[in-house]
Amino acid sequence: MRYQLFYWPEIQGRGEFVRLALEDAGASYEDVARKAGGVSRMMKMMDGEKRPPFAPPFLKAGKLVIAQSAEILFYLGPRLKLAPRADADRLWLHQLQLTVTDFVKEAHDTHHPLGAEFYYEDAKPEAKRFTDNFLAERTPKYLGYFETVIKKSGGPYALGRKFTYVDLSLFQSIEGLRYAFPKAMTRIEVGLPRVVAVHDKVAARPNIKKYLASSRRIAFNEMGVFRRYPELDD
Repeated sequence: MRYQLFYWPEIQGRGEFVRLALEDAGASYEDVARKAGGVSRMMKMMDGEKRPPFAPPFLKAGKLVIAQSAEILFYLGPRLKLAPRADADRLWLHQLQLTVTDFVKEAHDTHHPLGAEFYYEDAKPEAKRFTDNFLAERTPKYLGYFETVIKKSGGPYALGRKFTYVDLSLFQSIEGLRYAFPKAMTRIEVGLPRVVAVHDKVAARPNIKKYLASSRRIAFNEMGVFRRYPELDD
């Protein structure tokens, strides 16, 4: 199977959670919108499909078109050997990935607290208030939950000894938060040894290590989900 991933070409964003799974597995895929005419192809699919995706990312796998990062990973997991085939385990991983999705939404809202229609510059006071709570309360709560999950699984991963796409998503979440809030994350990570250990194990995986050093890995920037505004990180 050669997969086609459709996502915005200039940001990591939510598409990166899918890219990491494809890269780790050494899957054959085309990052469609990063090629000439690719954005037009993506928009045409969104307009022309009988069951159109609401927004990128979406994945074309044969005749299937699957949208939403968590749903794509739910589909890809067993096929890329990044999830067990047992229903109970797959549903548990999906539940964890949906929790990551909630967390990423809140991270996004640190710079768009009034909604995506408002620029950060239009909502700086609201962004500061939202971010202060996000870093003091929400981030420790979410990451503390995953710390507990890893502990109860017996480690070293979220599902115990089995490496899965959720571990890749935890890696990406930590990477993004370190970019956006380096000062706060230095404090927060002290209480998260298992989550940090998962991050480090992912970074050391051969295919991920190659990917991170390649031009395929888009740099973090102030157009994506995780954005660095120093005034929010104190």
